[in-house]
Formats: sequence, C-alpha cells, structure tokens
Amino acid sequence: MNDSPLYPPVAVFDEGMLSVSSLHTLHYEQSGNPEGLPVVILHGGPGGGMQASYRQYFDAEKWRIVQFSQRGCGGSTPFAELEENTTWDLVADVEKLREHLGIEQWAVFGGSWGSTLSLAYSQTHPQACLALFLRGIFMLRKKEIDWFYQEGASKIYPDAWEHYLKPIPENERDDLVAAYHKRLTSDDAAIREEAALAWAVWEASTSKLIQDEGLMQRFGAGKFAQAFARIECHYFTNKGFMDNENQLIDNVDRIRHLPCVIVQGRYDVVCPPESAWELHRAWPEAAFHMVQNAGHSVSESGIAKKLVQATDCFVKNGAVC
Repeated sequence: MNDSPLYPPVAVFDEGMLSVSSLHTLHYEQSGNPEGLPVVILHGGPGGGMQASYRQYFDAEKWRIVQFSQRGCGGSTPFAELEENTTWDLVADVEKLREHLGIEQWAVFGGSWGSTLSLAYSQTHPQACLALFLRGIFMLRKKEIDWFYQEGASKIYPDAWEHYLKPIPENERDDLVAAYHKRLTSDDAAIREEAALAWAVWEASTSKLIQDEGLMQRFGAGKFAQAFARIECHYFTNKGFMDNENQLIDNVDRIRHLPCVIVQGRYDVVCPPESAWELHRAWPEAAFHMVQNAGHSVSESGIAKKLVQATDCFVKNGAVC
C-alpha cells in the first residue's frame, strides 16, 4: 500500500531551451494539463536544478506545471557559471519564461532557496502571481548563513561537520564561507572538486529528520556537487545580492494581498524555523503550518502532505489552507 501524499509521476508534454542573455540559456519543461492553472516551481540551492518529483505535488489533471533549471545548473548552460548569475538575473529569468510561454499569471512554488527566489520574484512582479506556496523559509540573512555554515548546525551534526571542515586549514576556519569560496573558484580542478563534494554532502547530511544515505550519495555526485556548491557559495558570499538583509521581510506589503501558505519543518536545521516564524509574524494573513515531525526536505511526509493539501485547496477553491 502506498501511503505517500504525492500524486503519481507526471510526464513532460513540452520542453525547450530559452536564451535569457548572451551567456545563459535555460532548460525548461512543462507537464500536467496544458489548459490547467499555471504554476512555476522554483528549485532550491541556488544551483540545485529541477527534479521530476516536484511535479507530484500537483494534480496533473488540473495544473499546468512549469519547471526550469536556474542559471548554471541542471540542463541549463553554461554549467556552473557564476558570471551574470545573481538573484535579480534569476528574477528576470522567471518573468522571461512566463512571457515566453504566454502565461498571464501563475502560482509560484518554492522551498529553501526556492522560497527566497519566490519572495524576490513575487515582490518584483506581484501582478504576475496568483498565489505562493513556500516551504523551508530562507531569506539569506547573515544569521541564517552563519548558523548553517559557520556555527550552530555544527553542534547538532558534529560528525558530519568534521567532513565539512576537512578541506579548510585551521587558520582559515574563522570564515568558512570565504574559505570555501576561495577553493570553489580555484583554477585547480582537484581543489574545486574536493570543496564541492564536502559542501554538498554537508547539506545532504542535515536535510532530513532521519539522515538519508541515498541523498548524501546523490548530492556527492561530482557534476551535481560542482554546480550546487559553487553557485550557493557565490550567492552567500555576495549576501544574495540584496539591498539589505531584511529586504524580503521589509517588502511583504507588496505581496500581502496574494494567497500564501508557509510550510516549515519543526526540526529543520538547514533553514531553522525562526525565519519562517519571522515571516509569519510579518505576514499573518498567510496560512502557516509548523510540521512537528519533519526536518528540511520537501519529501518528508508531513511537509509533502501539507503542500499537496495547499495546492489542492487552491486549484479547487482559489484559496490556500
């Protein structure tokens, strides 16, 4: 018996490449019902790439599901490229894709870094958005970066933290993001690969309430790790390219009128609940669900159940729940 809250796998009915600059081209896919309610899925990372499983959070008979890999990752080209790769480039890309596909308005679905980009996009283009489905809130503030990459989560996962520290000499460990950035942008491929592997596996080691060896192996695969680690560290080093670190909370008034659901795992150590709670306090009109038996991953059953309930509720009633 299958107790999964997810819908069955969904086939792609359309895919393509969209040039968004003289350097970058995005790989996108559409699935579900071409006449259905449009939704765009913004994946995590940055640098994570789209995944087929994300389509299963939607009733494929009722939704037109749009996915793409953000600059530098997945099937988008050039791979692991940091030039012309900022939050605001990605915001512009989402809008270019909407226009390319002839969609007037769409819902926006994103978790972790995908929640960051969802907030940035919707605050820039609120007129293009129908609703927001947000999970594992991350707003790219210093305290969030420090918690996961400098000190905090390290105290919960000291065994995994040792592996994260290995590529960095002790005299550089006072600023681990800077030390990793130096190595992930090195001219030496071996140095880049060692750093990318350690960075990516650290995140995979902490993403689920119960540590998942399969996820750790997938994140440690060379090609994925290189884009994931390089692009994440590039964004974190540049403070998300935000005007100020509270920008996404400060601009909630721009999207307050939109239906929104916030789903957060109680034991999420990658994006701790404090950030989701702060967003909830700034935006009390949004539905808020703290899932007690979950960590960070979208695939954890409690989180998946709440997200599917929310997408079903909106497509049926035009409201979130």
